[in-house]
Amino acid sequence: MASPRKRNPKKQLTKWLAMTWGRLVPFLHTARDSVQAHPRWSAAAAVLLSAGLVLGLISGGDQEPDTLPTVMVLDLPEFDGKSVAMGMDPAVQDLDLADEADEAELTEPDDDWVMVEVRRGQTMERIFRDLGLGPGLLHRVVHLDEYTRQLTRIRPGDEFAFVIDPEDGFQMLRAEHDEEHWLFIEKNGEGLASRIEPRALDRRIVESEGIITSSLFNAATRAGLSDNLTMRLASIFGWDIDFALEIRRGDRFTLIYEEIWRDDEFLRDGPILAARFTNQGETFEAIRFDAGNGPDYFAPDGRPMRQAFLRAPLNFTRVTSNFNPRRFHPITRQVRPHNGTDYGAPTGTPVWAAGDGRVTRSAYNNRNGNYIFIQHGNSIETRYLHLSRRDVRVGDRVRQGETIGAVGATGMATGPHLHYEFLVNGAHRNPRTVDLPPADPLPDELMDSFLQTGRPLLAQLEAIETGGLMLAQRDDDGGCEEQHQSC
Repeated sequence: MASPRKRNPKKQLTKWLAMTWGRLVPFLHTARDSVQAHPRWSAAAAVLLSAGLVLGLISGGDQEPDTLPTVMVLDLPEFDGKSVAMGMDPAVQDLDLADEADEAELTEPDDDWVMVEVRRGQTMERIFRDLGLGPGLLHRVVHLDEYTRQLTRIRPGDEFAFVIDPEDGFQMLRAEHDEEHWLFIEKNGEGLASRIEPRALDRRIVESEGIITSSLFNAATRAGLSDNLTMRLASIFGWDIDFALEIRRGDRFTLIYEEIWRDDEFLRDGPILAARFTNQGETFEAIRFDAGNGPDYFAPDGRPMRQAFLRAPLNFTRVTSNFNPRRFHPITRQVRPHNGTDYGAPTGTPVWAAGDGRVTRSAYNNRNGNYIFIQHGNSIETRYLHLSRRDVRVGDRVRQGETIGAVGATGMATGPHLHYEFLVNGAHRNPRTVDLPPADPLPDELMDSFLQTGRPLLAQLEAIETGGLMLAQRDDDGGCEEQHQSC
């Protein structure tokens, strides 16, 4: 039988002292921070901490030395003056609690700049304090002007760069103003000053094409286009193609556009530079060109793609009822003319002005519900019925594409839709087939510049589409699955 292990008194005393010190250090840290933060409570805090220490030592006296825990000296977090104690007595609600957020990550890429990446829960006050910068400086920075006030709203992942001189302190701060600009705040002889400077962006040219088998959106998704880019593509050709009714299986599109990158990180899609859309065998082409009033799209002959009127005054949707002089009304159960086109769409879908004009009526009645009439040039009037809301009033001037209301089901309507009418000299015309007034082409003095811009883009579109058609033909003629042979 093994003899009992003898205890070493010196070793026991050492372990007991370590235990005592491990319990004492946290109390000392807490006492120090409490006294610094709230001197008025220092006496009461000292009594409470002493009592806790005595009780801790008494309770630990009976513990076997061989089972003592490992000693860990912990530094309590610093007070940041931001958090509020939840559920505490109202008398001590102003007690500052430590911010549990991660520290801002500090890196020094070179000898001048100190980089700070904001972590969860981090505040600008905490960042300044961690860098040894006082709250007075932060107050002057954020109240310097309208640009610097944005520094009061920071998010995890934001990055800031500081220049701090060991002797003279703060010298400069760089922050992101927006995707394309930096915000600099720097110290000068008169105090602080801010400036905005451009950021280096990488504009990459991208080619894409697709063939429609079910819908434009599905084809565009397969081609790698975002929903926003798809909508912009459709808006370019929206004066020539009714995307609600005229899209067919086998229609195809090709486009050249920009992607905006920064530091090898994709930011967003840029503008479409050129595009081609083949609809039911008819091909339309568009080139982006600035004729002096901002970039717009033009056909290869210089004719603006933007015509005087939109073919449909709202976004993609289905047609629930076409223009029909002898239509059977689903509510009145009578045969009477349907003098417009009904576009079914969810309630709240924006409705646009089909062309520039002046609002002549904006009202409500039991039959039309909320309705708007707009008078345009060339004795043309457009009407918009069954709206859920009206955003314009009689006498307002509106521009083509401006939102004037939203789809609804007010008045005599069986479901949410827009009833749209197009009148010429007071006579109703089919808005889907009426000849729209042409727009003026580019002036002669701009045609040379336009052709220099457009010719290489049109050649590139042709090369993309030709390559895609050849690939599609090879796939159809020699598909491995159909031939049951390896490729």
